[in-house]
Amino acid sequence: MLRIVRTEIWKLKRYHIIWAGVFLMLLSVLLTLFSTTALDGAVWTFSHFTEQVLKNNITMIFPMCITLLAGYIIAREERDDTLKSIMTVPVSYRNLLWGKLFVCALLSLFLGFVSAVFTVVANLIMGFPGLSITSILQTFIQFIMNCLFLYIAVMPVIAVTTRIAGGHMIGTIIAFAYGYGGMFAAGNMTLANIYPITASMGLIQYRSYDPAVHWNVLTCLFSMIAALMISAVFIFTAKGNVSVIKAKNIKKTIVKKGW
Repeated sequence: MLRIVRTEIWKLKRYHIIWAGVFLMLLSVLLTLFSTTALDGAVWTFSHFTEQVLKNNITMIFPMCITLLAGYIIAREERDDTLKSIMTVPVSYRNLLWGKLFVCALLSLFLGFVSAVFTVVANLIMGFPGLSITSILQTFIQFIMNCLFLYIAVMPVIAVTTRIAGGHMIGTIIAFAYGYGGMFAAGNMTLANIYPITASMGLIQYRSYDPAVHWNVLTCLFSMIAALMISAVFIFTAKGNVSVIKAKNIKKTIVKKGW
C-alpha cells in the first residue's frame, strides 16, 4: 500500500488538473471578496470573512472540486490504457483504489492549506480588522480539517461513480448538488448535524459562538463514519474494468504438397 501511495503522489506532478483545484480555491475567496461590495450593512472582520469563505467552500466549491480531481485521478489509468499493465503485477484493484483515495485525502489537506493562504492574503489586502496570530492559526486548522471532512462526505459519490466509464464528470455534477443541499440542511440544526456536508461544519465548530447554532459533535462524527462505511462497501465490491481479449482458435490452412 505504501508503494502505491508513493507512486500516486509521484504521478500528481504530471496532472495539470491539480492547478484547477488551486484555482477553485482562489475562486471561493474571490466570490467572497465580491460579496463584500454589497451594501447590506454587514461589518466585515477577519473572522466574518473567513466564515463566508468557508461557507462558499462547503456549499459550492470544494465538494465539486475534490470529486472532479479524485475521479480524474482514478479514471486516468483506464483512459491512458495502463490499467491492464498494472493488473499484471501482484496488486488488487481494490488496493489500487484505496491507495488513490488516500492520496486524494492528502490532496484535500493540501487544498485546505492553499485556501487558508488565499484567505489570509486577501484579508491583508483588504485590511479587515481582527487579524491576529491566534485567528490565523484557527483559520488554517479549520480550513484544512474541513476540506478533509468534506472529502469523506463525498467519498460515497466518488466510490459509486468509479464504476461508470467517464463517471467522474457525473460525480462532479452530483457532488455540486450534494454540496449545495447543505445550504438547505443548515436551516435545521437536527438535519445539519446528520447531513454529511454540514456535519463537517460541526466538527470544526463553525460559528459555535452563535447561540442559535447547536452542534452535536457525536452525531456529526457518526455521519462521517457512515459515509466512510458506505464508501468502503462500494470499494470492497469494486472490480477492475479490464477488458480481457479471448484468443480465438485460428484454423490452420493446410497447404497441399506438389503441383
